Amino acid sequence: MARGKKKASESAPHAIMIPSLHGDVSNDVNDILNPCPWFNESGGDADADETYSTNVMGSFRCATTKCEQTGWGSRKVSIVIRRYPGGGYNAVIFSQRCKACRKLGFLTVDKTSYVERVAYRLKKWAGIPMPKPEHSEHRGPEHESDLCEGCQRGYCKRSAISGWV
Repeated sequence: MARGKKKASESAPHAIMIPSLHGDVSNDVNDILNPCPWFNESGGDADADETYSTNVMGSFRCATTKCEQTGWGSRKVSIVIRRYPGGGYNAVIFSQRCKACRKLGFLTVDKTSYVERVAYRLKKWAGIPMPKPEHSEHRGPEHESDLCEGCQRGYCKRSAISGWV
């Protein structure tokens, strides 16, 4: 996605995959997992052997040109990681809506949190003994399910809609 001036007609996607981060995930797991997992760009829930919902960090910019809120950060960006037969995986990161105008925002994912969460899950699925990660509880605004696409689609672990709460 090119960065620059926003167009009034520009719209953000409900969810994205970032296959370009596969190399970073591979570097984190290649000394442990053999063969190394491959990124499945076309797989969905129905094809997956397993799915796991968690959160990563990121920042968003509003897609609405005249919106008073230009951007926001989030420590609770919903992501679903899927494992496929033959060593494949993918990770879908869900967007959030702007609190001011309710339009979807464009995501910039925190690379470190993404790679850590995806690599951890791949190792767990492979049966590698892993200590539970220490996630510090950062104080911040309450999670707003009505603004979270992961909640709206039933994936977000913090969703009152999906019953996870």
